[in-house]
Amino acid sequence: MLSHLTTTLSLLSLASALPSTLSHQKSPSIPLVFDGRVPKAATGATFDAGLLPYNAKYDLGANLTWSDVLLFPKVQTSLFDNSSTKAVEVTIDDRAIFTPSPTNVQAGFRRNELLPQPANATYATTGIKTLHFSLQPDSHRRLNYSHEYQLVWLESQDYSADQFSLNVGTIFGTKEAHPKRLQLRGTSNASPQQTLWSAPFDEGVWHNLALVLDFNKNALKVYYSKECEKLEAVTGFISNDLSNLGQYHFGILKKPTGQNLTDITRQGFQGKGIHEGIVYGGILEEDSKGGSLSVAPGKAVKY
Repeated sequence: MLSHLTTTLSLLSLASALPSTLSHQKSPSIPLVFDGRVPKAATGATFDAGLLPYNAKYDLGANLTWSDVLLFPKVQTSLFDNSSTKAVEVTIDDRAIFTPSPTNVQAGFRRNELLPQPANATYATTGIKTLHFSLQPDSHRRLNYSHEYQLVWLESQDYSADQFSLNVGTIFGTKEAHPKRLQLRGTSNASPQQTLWSAPFDEGVWHNLALVLDFNKNALKVYYSKECEKLEAVTGFISNDLSNLGQYHFGILKKPTGQNLTDITRQGFQGKGIHEGIVYGGILEEDSKGGSLSVAPGKAVKY
């Protein structure tokens, strides 16, 4: 009872501290749509209690909690984190089988993903927004690059497509020559689905991306850097269907391998003894309707 009371009081204390902590992290020039950076004091229980702007229940393997899934590794501060925030690692293991209903057991996938919950979800996927995030592999929980992984993506409101996805590994149904590369892929409704940008996914360094998403014109532009270098444009605006609103995902969706599969959510091969993880930092979204995005803390440029 005393332990439970102590935990409850700790969570309440953190909850009361969050608004003042996060208010000092905003860009001085560009308003934020949501701030998903993780406070230094946060734990898995903080996520489970719904005290951060992420869904407390989804997307997780059946009967898992965020306390089971999340780690907080001691790594260098990412580009848009600061002394008040820290990195978070999303992991998967053999239990990471998402089961949205008793008749929908996604045994073909292994997946756990953080789902941001901005105050205005529709506003986050309309107008012109810039999605920021940093990520890096965990050298102690390496991915199996013979599989395809989705690491960040926007899923349409009706679950029919991904408007874009950041992938790594061997794209399902292909013989990938360079699987250890990040690939930003366009809408999954395109045939074939297009790779819009790619870069080596080196270990031990932060990979920083900013995606300027023009929902009005169905186009996006990519900015990229490593470690704490300022972001640089690596593409111009690329036409890509961003319609149908949707939900952002930050985490691991590991697809199966196998041939002649008719439903990869339920079929295919997944090995045993999985212990894999991806580290994330600096997750936030800016309102870029004014024509600018942040390329480093306190530094904005026109896109």
